[in-house]
Amino acid sequence: MGLKGLLKLSTAAVVSLTLVSGVSTSANAVEKLKWKMQSAFGSKLSIIGEVARRYQDIISDMSGGAMKIKFFEPGSLVPTLQGWDAVKAGSIDAMWGTAGYHVGKYPALSFYTAVPFGPRGGEFLAWLEYGGGDEIYNRLYAENGVFGLHCALIAPETSGWFRKKYNSIGELKGLKMRFFGLGAVVMSKLGISTQLLAGADIYPALERGVIDATEFSMPSIDYDLGFYQIAKFNYFPGWHQQSSVGELLMNKKGWDGLSKQQQAIIKAGCGDSITWSNTRSEAKQFEAMAKLKAKGVESVRWSNADLDILRKAWDEVVAEESAKDPLFKEVYASYSSFRAKYKIWKDHGYLD
Repeated sequence: MGLKGLLKLSTAAVVSLTLVSGVSTSANAVEKLKWKMQSAFGSKLSIIGEVARRYQDIISDMSGGAMKIKFFEPGSLVPTLQGWDAVKAGSIDAMWGTAGYHVGKYPALSFYTAVPFGPRGGEFLAWLEYGGGDEIYNRLYAENGVFGLHCALIAPETSGWFRKKYNSIGELKGLKMRFFGLGAVVMSKLGISTQLLAGADIYPALERGVIDATEFSMPSIDYDLGFYQIAKFNYFPGWHQQSSVGELLMNKKGWDGLSKQQQAIIKAGCGDSITWSNTRSEAKQFEAMAKLKAKGVESVRWSNADLDILRKAWDEVVAEESAKDPLFKEVYASYSSFRAKYKIWKDHGYLD
């Protein structure tokens, strides 16, 4: 073959490769998406706010800029605790928060954020994905026209901020306290008046005396919210939230209308966010505790006797709520069954 023939063959090959490359690029292109996502936590709030804001960038980076899930600060589109209704109605595309914020709809949803005297993160996620927890979660959400993904995981919280030092849990009776989830039901049983407030609303309520005490999250997050300026006694351990799971809540029609590639990117972003938030939350707490100590905060640990009182109250709450709420009973049965089976691995595989 002469030079002319080789040139023709080479040109044809280049054209062929270009066409194949073009087809491949077109086939792999991510479809465009533009969603509004309001967060329950401010972007400057350590970890739980940071991870929500970070998620916006992850989705954009993984999709090559085609997918935009725009972060909005708490309350900028809808009131924080009304995220469920707004997402269900399609007023907003997504809400970053936690399933426990929907307890006004279904009290049992608190199980999908945190459980009193509950497991560490690994065991918690294992129950959700492999122990039947998500089967109930997905069914309930589908029935309500929403879709959820677990999208964050944080280390233990503290059990509260108080203006004075208490020698026993019984001394809290009569206090007005901001408290979250199933732990709030336990505290109410012990005579504490509890209410759920969104993060941004806690400090002013504490400052004005609307509440006497509060719990919210881990030391680094509570430091950002400035509780130490009013309350100097921070109690441990966070018996009510040994680990906490965050949620990306979406309109179900919106989710179902996505391509498989778009759904895969959103799910992958949540997996990355779980790893990042869990690791960062474990790494940052001792630094925050040192800063709080420098501000005059005393870290206090409840006695084993006090923890036994709280555990007994939790057992009573489980019995009472299960008797009156079929969904609560179903979720708890799934949760407790998995934990009972997991225990043989926990007892043999881990140090005490």
